[in-house]
Amino acid sequence: MGRTNGHSLLLLRLVTLFLFYGAHDLIVVVVVVGGEEEEPYNSAVGDPGMRRDGLRVAWEAWNFCNEVGAEAPLMGSPRGADCFDLLQDESGGSGDKVVHRVSEKDNKLSVGDPFSGEEEEKESITNVDLYAAAKEVYLGKKCEVDDDPPWQFWMIMLKNGNLDTTAALCPENGKKVGPFRPQPGRFPCFGSGCMNQPLVYHNYTALDGDKLSGGLFGTYDLDAADLEAQNVSYYAVTWEKEVGKGGWVFHHVLRTTRKYPWLMLYLRSDATQGFSGGYHYQTRGMTTIVPESPNFKVRLTLDIKKGGGAKSQFYLLDMGSCWKNSGAPCDGDVTTDVTRYSEMIINPEAEAWCRPDRLDECPPYHTFRNGTRVHRTDTARFPHAAYHVYCSPGNAEHAERPTTFCDPYSNPQPQEILQILPHPVWGEYGYPTEKGEGWIGDPRTWELDVGAMSQSLYFYQDPGTPAAKRRWTSIDVGTEIYVSEDAVAEWTLSDFDILISKRCEKSHVSLI
Repeated sequence: MGRTNGHSLLLLRLVTLFLFYGAHDLIVVVVVVGGEEEEPYNSAVGDPGMRRDGLRVAWEAWNFCNEVGAEAPLMGSPRGADCFDLLQDESGGSGDKVVHRVSEKDNKLSVGDPFSGEEEEKESITNVDLYAAAKEVYLGKKCEVDDDPPWQFWMIMLKNGNLDTTAALCPENGKKVGPFRPQPGRFPCFGSGCMNQPLVYHNYTALDGDKLSGGLFGTYDLDAADLEAQNVSYYAVTWEKEVGKGGWVFHHVLRTTRKYPWLMLYLRSDATQGFSGGYHYQTRGMTTIVPESPNFKVRLTLDIKKGGGAKSQFYLLDMGSCWKNSGAPCDGDVTTDVTRYSEMIINPEAEAWCRPDRLDECPPYHTFRNGTRVHRTDTARFPHAAYHVYCSPGNAEHAERPTTFCDPYSNPQPQEILQILPHPVWGEYGYPTEKGEGWIGDPRTWELDVGAMSQSLYFYQDPGTPAAKRRWTSIDVGTEIYVSEDAVAEWTLSDFDILISKRCEKSHVSLI
């Protein structure tokens, strides 16, 4: 399948013909009004629009600080994949065959198990966190499609929001800290083991007639007897496609409970190598050319069935990147690397915490599309209602006060988060302008000028340092249900694509 986006079309031209006679000849003057060619884009993902019959999909599960901590019993390391090729029946019959590249044995590999034909360092074999990262790379080799450049898989991400403060498993802004007192109002935890990995049950993709379908489901309740019970946490992702037609539709369900009130579920396009957003290990993914602000767009179709309640931070789009406060790219040093997140919350129940009387929840500046920049104290012009919240990196030495510092525990390194809400200022980029647009009962196909929008957003840097190159190694859609009991979210995602301007593609680095 070619990578050229269908939007590489000439705009309609308005042509006026002026005819008049000169001394001897009929003279025709053609005046072209408009006539600009729409800027062409190429896909930055291996499977543009999720249309390839031979699916490549993987899953990962994390504890609160994007580590593993401990594997769930009999589940293996929390990485798995469903990658297959569809061998077509050349006779024209119905004998198409699904040939899987990843076995159940591969998916059940557990810390201490050697990878087939690989020589691993002893530490990566025995360390549960390093093993999961090594397993992802191993699965990437099994799934890799030999394109130019090669790519691996879409990534389903599960994350447990419980934090056991007494376990001393999560660093504080990248620095190891000892146990500290539980904080029930801030970090939920029912007791020892609350940060556990989930049970994962996988249905390999199979062919039934002309329909391909597969999925995975599970729970964080390790003693669950009935996954349909209301008091049992639950997640499921299923995918289906008709052979040779349309694209894959991914159907997601997520349910929280009293024991597990803070859960996350996303479908991500991660870089095919390097550090994905929020991690400090080599990862694998679908993004073959890492998009850089301001020259890229994202297209997707989203149909939200259930929203997940008032505290569901449902992300129309969530982007993750990493650069140091000096503007330098991240290098894996968790004390100086900083994860940067830009997130559009589409849930109409989400409120703007950024207000004229709460400037600590606002970015210092807003930049309009025309380049005009206004300070948050300019109450007449600053669009406070466009921001849910902004928080500074925990290691920012010169953050403009007042400020709120980001949670120091939920990433391996410090983080900076900018969450925006539907508002007219984002309309020029294709984002929703009013609450309720694209929400339950209003499925839409979005084409978002993410590059231009993300270039205009405020992100912290130390004074006097060169501006960081904003390269987004992870782009995802999904929800983070924040501390809510018995909340249910359900949605479908399809047609996902990242589009990079052709004229700027050669200036992009293909990988970080």
